[in-house]
Amino acid sequence: MSSPSPAPVDARAGGLMALLCGVWSLQQVSLKAVTGDASPMLMVALRSGIALALLALLMHHRGEAPQRERWRPGCVAGALFGLEYLLVAEALRLTQASHVVIFLYTAPLFAALGLHARLPAERLAAPQWAGLALAFAGIALAFLGGQQGEGHGALVGDLLALGGGMAWGATTITLRGSRLAAAPATETLLYQLLGAFALLLPAAALTGQWHFESTMRVWAHLGFQSLVVSFASFLAWCWLLGRYRAAQLGSFAFLTPLFGVLLGVGLLGERPDAGFIAGSLLVLAGVALVARKR
Repeated sequence: MSSPSPAPVDARAGGLMALLCGVWSLQQVSLKAVTGDASPMLMVALRSGIALALLALLMHHRGEAPQRERWRPGCVAGALFGLEYLLVAEALRLTQASHVVIFLYTAPLFAALGLHARLPAERLAAPQWAGLALAFAGIALAFLGGQQGEGHGALVGDLLALGGGMAWGATTITLRGSRLAAAPATETLLYQLLGAFALLLPAAALTGQWHFESTMRVWAHLGFQSLVVSFASFLAWCWLLGRYRAAQLGSFAFLTPLFGVLLGVGLLGERPDAGFIAGSLLVLAGVALVARKR
């Protein structure tokens, strides 16, 4: 089935993306901030379950239901989304939130490569290929320069975060290159939240990451993660992804890791070293080149 041709990003989409970047920049920082009181994996599982219940109520109110012909790509998208946050949750236990947010937001690079091969509207030109080369050089530099004094665990955490970026990129390719491209945003988000909840809740139990202290601080973070991140922002993202060019949307998304690093330093007291910062700047510049309007 051919997917509808995505539109160029307009002022409405740009304004919404700027707002989403502000929300997403706090996502990993929020999870990291309460790691001592609640397991990141359990927090993501709980937020996905709460957002899933809210979404089901919204769909029931609207009279919407998942379509049978879209369940196969929906299962793929859900599994990839769950894998992304499984890797992110583990990464947050091992490395700094600023590292996680940089490597996770390499997703537009992997999405651009996949969409280039599948959709004519998402073909890459010479500046985008140069951006890919620059960004991947930045990833290598961030790995080489970001581990001084951090130890083996931090390297594993960085690799897990990069794997999360790959999974997110693959999710974007699935959403744009399958029958889900014609699905309403509520349906695409339903599959993703269901995948995250079904994968992370048993994973948290099996790996002993069931720690959750019932304090006002933890509940406040869970409320933000559930209502704002998993429900409102992801619903808006799915809506944008179904209507606008993914590569151009990425030109706004690259601001999120920049804000995330600044918030990690300001709120968590993290101190990324010079090598990681230099590599991160190359990654951000490369993502911006990949996403620039041709």
